[in-house]
Amino acid sequence: MSRVYVGPTPLYDLGQVGELDLLTALDGQLVIPRPVIEEITVEPAETALERFIEEESIETAVDEAEIGAARDVLDVERTTASAAIVAGILAHTDPDDRTAVGVVSDDRRLRSITEGFGASSTSSFGVVVRAALSDSSLKPGHVKRIVRRMDSYGLHMTGEMRERAVGAANG
Repeated sequence: MSRVYVGPTPLYDLGQVGELDLLTALDGQLVIPRPVIEEITVEPAETALERFIEEESIETAVDEAEIGAARDVLDVERTTASAAIVAGILAHTDPDDRTAVGVVSDDRRLRSITEGFGASSTSSFGVVVRAALSDSSLKPGHVKRIVRRMDSYGLHMTGEMRERAVGAANG
């Protein structure tokens, strides 16, 4: 089974607009390491995340065996959210299967590292599109409202990106 590590920005973006459940459209076991959770301190995202973790039985452990290597990769001294995610990538990446590990993050550096280690990555925007493509009840108008609400809370998209999100939802 693949593992999907989720970073703080998508949790904030989706949590602020009450759409964390869109993450369940991703294939694999969702993992939200404790250092990532600790970065979500703004309401309503913080409470939404607590409930989501409990309701969906989300794994929150850090892959301790790889945390030292992850800190070295990122050149950090403490276990940051990014270090916890990189530790998971290092622990579970399969060179013969790019789908063994995935990362949901809007951090370009983390996404580059993810892909460099042979794992897949997507963004908050990608989660909305994947959810729309996998759930026929999620209509384009609803997708457009989600994207606009996320945009109003800080995930700023260009007009072109908004149109691509809605266009992808249309099929």
